[in-house]
Amino acid sequence: MIHWTILLAAEAAAEGGKGGLFDIDATLPLMAVQFIILVILLNAVFYKPLGKAIDDRSAYIRTNLAEAKERISKAENLAKQYEQELAETRRKSQSLIAEAEAEAEKIAAGQIAEAQREAQAQREAAQQELDQQKQAALQSLEHQVDDLSRQILEKLIGSQTVG
Repeated sequence: MIHWTILLAAEAAAEGGKGGLFDIDATLPLMAVQFIILVILLNAVFYKPLGKAIDDRSAYIRTNLAEAKERISKAENLAKQYEQELAETRRKSQSLIAEAEAEAEKIAAGQIAEAQREAQAQREAAQQELDQQKQAALQSLEHQVDDLSRQILEKLIGSQTVG
């Protein structure tokens, strides 16, 4: 087609310089036809496949974007669910810890009370033993005092009779 244009331009130059810049002859319609053919060819070969590729890519991006939004929504829901479960688990563990601490304090208080009772019982037993030993010692001392008193009396009475 370009050859035809060159050929026609060569014929026009050969005919002479009868026209100027705006001569309307067979070249103008021929150029218009060539332009229309070029537009049709470009549209069929270049623009339609390019437009189809752009539309396909746009559809692919929209699909991926929708899937990504759906995945984000699911992830957020899962995160909220896990946070709620974590909070519930923390509450349960804190209540278990509080119960265990209360039970441990109760056991400790019971053991302390038992130890105090045992200590009191041992103290009372020791006090009774000491009282018994004191009574035994006092009785022993009374016997010794009685013996010594008798001996002193005997010596005093015996020294008064001798002298």
